[in-house]
Amino acid sequence: MSSEVETAWRVPLSDVRLPAEAIAAAREVLEGGWLSSGPRVAGFEEEVAAYVGTEHAVACSSGTAALELAYAALDVRPGDEIVMPSLTFVAGANAARLRGAEPVFADVIGADDLTIDPESLERCITARTKAVVIMHYGGYACRPQAVAVARENGVALIEDAAHALGAGGELGNCGTWADAACFSFFANKNLPLGEGGMLTTNDPTVAEAARRLRSHGMTSATWERHTGSATSYDVPRSGFNMRLDEVRAAMGTVTLPQLDAANARRGEHAARYRALLDAVDGVATPFASRPEAERPAHHLAPAVLDPGVDRARVMEALRAWGIQTSVHYPPTHRLSAHRACRADVAETEALAERLLTLPLYPHLEPGRVEQVVDALQAALGGQDDRRGRGASSGTRLFD
Repeated sequence: MSSEVETAWRVPLSDVRLPAEAIAAAREVLEGGWLSSGPRVAGFEEEVAAYVGTEHAVACSSGTAALELAYAALDVRPGDEIVMPSLTFVAGANAARLRGAEPVFADVIGADDLTIDPESLERCITARTKAVVIMHYGGYACRPQAVAVARENGVALIEDAAHALGAGGELGNCGTWADAACFSFFANKNLPLGEGGMLTTNDPTVAEAARRLRSHGMTSATWERHTGSATSYDVPRSGFNMRLDEVRAAMGTVTLPQLDAANARRGEHAARYRALLDAVDGVATPFASRPEAERPAHHLAPAVLDPGVDRARVMEALRAWGIQTSVHYPPTHRLSAHRACRADVAETEALAERLLTLPLYPHLEPGRVEQVVDALQAALGGQDDRRGRGASSGTRLFD
C-alpha cells in the first residue's frame, strides 16, 4: 500500500500485505520470460480444486469473468431470466444483460442474515428462469433451502463465492454446492492477487466449456502450441479473452496454504467487533444466529444501523477520524441500468440505507477494532462506559 494511502487512513477498510514468498514467486515468473497462461496456471487450478473439494477448477481473469463463463457454459441465452440477490455487486446482473438475459432480483432474509431469501427466490422463479445465482455474502454461506429451491425447480445453480474462499456451510465447502461456483482474487479479497478469478465445478462438460471459452473458444491453448503439443486450433464456438496470467497464478499457489490462518485472524477481529458492538446502541451485527458448525471466511465486517440513523453523517464522522468505511452494496435494482428489472426486494429496500461495512483484514493492529467501535459509538451519539476511554466525551480516539 502506498504511503499516500497510509497517511490518509489511520484504519483503512482493507489492506494488502503480500508475503515475501509471493513476491519471490512473481519475480521468478517475470525473470523466466513466459507471462501468459501456462503451467503455473494449471498448477494453481489443481491446488484450488483440491482446496475447495471439486473435480475441476478453471482460472480466469476476474470473478466477473468467472460469472460470464458460468453463464456461457450453462448455455444462458437471450430471453432467459437469471434470479440473483439485489444485495450484491453489479457484476452478476451486468453479465446477464451482456448475454441478452434478464436479471431478476430476489430479497435477502433480513437484518440478521444478508443472504438470499429462499421464499423470495421461489417467488421469483418462472418458466423463463434458466439459472439462479446464490451469493455467500461477506463470506457467510447461503441457507441450504435456497439450493433446494433451485434444484426443485430444475434450473441451473451458480454460486457467487467471491467472498467465500475457505468458507463452509451446512452443505459443505462453499464452491461445491452448485453446477458452477465463481471466486474472485481481486485486490481486496481474502486471497488477493490484484485481479483474477476461478470457476469450480464437478461437471466435466462445464469445465471443458469454460476452459475453451476463456481463450476465444480455441481448441488448443497458447502454451500447448508453444511447447509443440499442438500446432493449430479450431474455434467451434466463439469465446472471450479471460485468461489468468502466470504471475498471479504463482502468487496464488504460494499464498493459498496461508489462507486458512488469514481467515482465522479475520474471524478473531470479527468476533471482537461483535462482542463490542453488542453493547452499542444504534447498531447491530448480522449473522449472529448462524450455527457454530459453519465456517465463515469473514471477508467483510458488516454492521446494520438502526432505522432513522443518518448513515452519511456516521460515515463522515468516521472519515474525520481517519477510519475508512463502505457500503456493500448499493442494491443492484436501484442502479440505473437495472431499474426496469423485476424485483422482490422489500427487506433489501428496508436495509439499503442502514448497511455499513467496517475495516477488516488479517493484520488489523491490536486495539484498532476498539478504536473503530469507539469512533462509531461517538458518531452515533451514545456514551461509552465499557472501556473507560470516554469516546463520546471529546477525548482523542487515537494516541
